[in-house]
Amino acid sequence: MKNDIINKAKDVTMVILGNLIIAIGVNFFVLPSNILSGGVAGISVALQPVFHLPPTLVINTLTILLFVLGAIVLGKSFALKTILSTIIYPIFIVVFEHFAQGVQITNNALLASIYAGICIGIGIGLVYSVGASTGGMDIPPLVINKFTNIPLPTLVMCIDGATVLLGASTYGIEAAMIGLVSVCVCGKVIDKVLTLGSQEAKSVMIISNKYEELIEEIYKNINRGATILHAEGGYTRENKPVIMMVVMKKQFPLLDRVIARVDPEAFVIVNDVNEVHGEGFTYKEGI
Repeated sequence: MKNDIINKAKDVTMVILGNLIIAIGVNFFVLPSNILSGGVAGISVALQPVFHLPPTLVINTLTILLFVLGAIVLGKSFALKTILSTIIYPIFIVVFEHFAQGVQITNNALLASIYAGICIGIGIGLVYSVGASTGGMDIPPLVINKFTNIPLPTLVMCIDGATVLLGASTYGIEAAMIGLVSVCVCGKVIDKVLTLGSQEAKSVMIISNKYEELIEEIYKNINRGATILHAEGGYTRENKPVIMMVVMKKQFPLLDRVIARVDPEAFVIVNDVNEVHGEGFTYKEGI
């Protein structure tokens, strides 16, 4: 019971902190420099020359309307995960609007776009990390995805791209290009935040006729375990033992040298691993 309360408190803290950082990025970088980023902030910037409405009013109105749409279409579970963001994000926007008045951190639009992407990416990543939603422009892709077979990442990219194109019609192509920088940076930062603290490693698969010698050298020089997979050659139909293992990134160059020394003709497949759990990675070996 106590652990549940602590975990819920941590989740709420992450959602509040995430929305706080998003609001900072919007008020100090997006709005002062008219950055055509994705999300409701990007829409408010794109529409401002047409309707001449205060951007914060557009942001808060869209946030609330989209939450109502999501609650109706996506149900109670979605509403419960999103309502905190829907309440506190408009509050933070209004509060930081007061502090940001007359403050111009940078006059360089490209620099503002990069830092806007970093702030918004960190904020969204923190909210996503506890399984919550920031609401806003997260909702249209979820609604469309419910009624179509279009993948969610594709919908998110299309809607963010449409937001930037909308801004291009009022601010020009160069402003849209700068806005796309913010969108790309934001996406990269979200990925980094979601994998923060995890063990980055390399997954390696080795096909070699000298697999016994290779395993012995790997144990001796790298102190990593390995798994033997039994495969079959597609053309020869011969049995082919495959060594599968995961090593820390800093260990891979040593493994590469071991393979080259034992069997230069070995067939090696290497993939990046963003997260790995198990002995030697998430807890000490032998414990």
